[in-house]
Amino acid sequence: ICLSANGNDNKKFKSDDKMDGAPSRVLHIRKLPGEVTETEVIALGLPFGKVTNILMLKGKNQAFLELATEEAAITMVNYYSAVTPHLRNQPIYIQYSNHKELKTDNTLNQRAQAVLQAVTAVQASNAPISGTTVSESAVTPAQSPVLRIIIDNMYYPVTLDVLHQIFSKFGAVLKIITFTKNNQFQALLQFGDPVNAQQAKQALDGQNIYNACCTLRIDFSKLVNLNVKYNNDKSRDYTRPDLPSGDGQPTLDPAIAAAFAKETSLLAVPGALSPLAIPNAAAAAAAAAAGRVGMPGVSAGSNTVLLVSNLNEEVSETILLFLPLLFSVYGDVQRVKILYNKKDSALIQMADGNQSQLAMSHLNGQKMYGKIIRVTLSKHQTVQLPREGLDDQGLTKDFGNSPLHRFKKPGSKNFQNIFPPSATLHLSNIPPSVAEEDLRTLFANTGGTVKAFKFFQDHKMALLQMSTVEEAIQALIDLHNYNLGESHHLRVSFSKSTI
Repeated sequence: ICLSANGNDNKKFKSDDKMDGAPSRVLHIRKLPGEVTETEVIALGLPFGKVTNILMLKGKNQAFLELATEEAAITMVNYYSAVTPHLRNQPIYIQYSNHKELKTDNTLNQRAQAVLQAVTAVQASNAPISGTTVSESAVTPAQSPVLRIIIDNMYYPVTLDVLHQIFSKFGAVLKIITFTKNNQFQALLQFGDPVNAQQAKQALDGQNIYNACCTLRIDFSKLVNLNVKYNNDKSRDYTRPDLPSGDGQPTLDPAIAAAFAKETSLLAVPGALSPLAIPNAAAAAAAAAAGRVGMPGVSAGSNTVLLVSNLNEEVSETILLFLPLLFSVYGDVQRVKILYNKKDSALIQMADGNQSQLAMSHLNGQKMYGKIIRVTLSKHQTVQLPREGLDDQGLTKDFGNSPLHRFKKPGSKNFQNIFPPSATLHLSNIPPSVAEEDLRTLFANTGGTVKAFKFFQDHKMALLQMSTVEEAIQALIDLHNYNLGESHHLRVSFSKSTI
C-alpha cells in the first residue's frame, strides 16, 4: 500500500478508525495534541525497538508509526493498553493500522525522515548516563534486562505503581513482581532492553525515593525473563493486560487505573527529573512525570504548600471545613487559606513535601461538588496566619492541632493505606452496636447511592462502595471522624479493593 503525505489521502485513513484489527507493524495514533512534534511521536515507539518510518497527518491530529517488526508493534500496543500513553498531558490512542507498511513520499515527508534519522542515531549510540563514555559502555558485557530491587528504610509504602513510574523514565518496563523476603520489600523488574536496565541501575542505585527514606538497592538479576501469572497489586505484566488477578486479589481497580493514568500525565515537579540525566529519547518517552515521587534533586521539605483551584464557590462557606477533611487522607493539613480576591481557590499547607506531592498527584483532576479541581504546587513557602487583631473575614484557619491528623505517629499503619480516590471506602473504628443497615443509611444520606457493603470478620472494619468516585469523596468529607457513639469516631479512607 503506498501512502503519500499529501492532504488528499484522507479517504484512505477512514478505515483505520476501528479500534481492533489484525496486528501490523504500522500503528495508527489518534487524538494527538495540535503542537506535537515528530520526535515526541517517535519517542513513543523507541522503547520497543527500531522505528523505521513515520507519517504525520497534522491537520487530522493523527500519525502513522512503523516499527521494524510486528512483534515490537504488538508489545507496544499491549503495553499502552495497560498504561495510557500521554503526550503534552493529553491521552492519545494507539491501534494497529490496516496498512502493513508505510511507503512515504520522501519529498513531502523529508522533515519527519530527518528527525527519524537523528533520533535513531542517538538511540543507536545508546548514549550512557553522564559520567561514563561510549567506549567504556561498549565493552561492558551484556547484562540481564531484569533488575532486583531491595528497599531499605521503608518509612512510606512503596507500591508497584511507584516503581513503575520511577523506572519507566529509562525505557519500557515490561513486567514487575514484588514480594517480601527476610522482612524486606523487594521487587524484580524487567525492561525491554538490558541497556535500559543498566542505565536505571547506574542512575538510581543508592537513591532515596522519598526524602531521607525508602533507599533503592539495585542489582542485576540472574533471571533474564520474568514469568508473571497474575496482574494485581503484587505483580504485573504490562504486555499482557488480559491476565487474571488470581489469589482472590482484585485486579487494578478501574478507579485506581484511571487515577494512575491521570497521575502519569501530571506535569513534572520542577527539577524532579534532574539530576537524572535522561539517557536518550526513549527514556524521555517513558518519563511519565513521577508526580508523587520525591526524586533526588527535589528537596521534599521545600514545597509544602499547594494551590487548589476551580472549587465550587456555592459552598464557599464550608471550604475551610471540607478541604482539610479530603486532604487529610494524604497528609496532615497544617493551614488552609481561601484567596481573598479569588474565592474559588485556596492554599493548603501540608506537614511535609512528600505529603503535598501525594495529595497533588492523587487529587488533581478529581471531581468535588460537581467541579473538577486543580491541585498544583504553590510558589508560597508557608500559609501566613493573619496578624493579631486583624480581621481576615475568616478566610484562614489553623489545623496544626487538629484531631483529624492521621500521620502524627512515625511508622503509623496509615502510611500503608494511602490510595487514590475510589468508589470503595474503607471504614474502621465501628462500635459493636452499629449494624450494616445503620451504616448504609448514614452513607446514603450524604446524597449518593450505596452499591455494596461488606463487614470484615471482626465487624470493627468494613468496605462500602458508592456508585461513583465523586460520591465517595463527598461521603468521606461528610463522615470521616463522625461520632458513632460509645466514644467511637468513624475513620474513613479510600480502599484499593472492590467488593
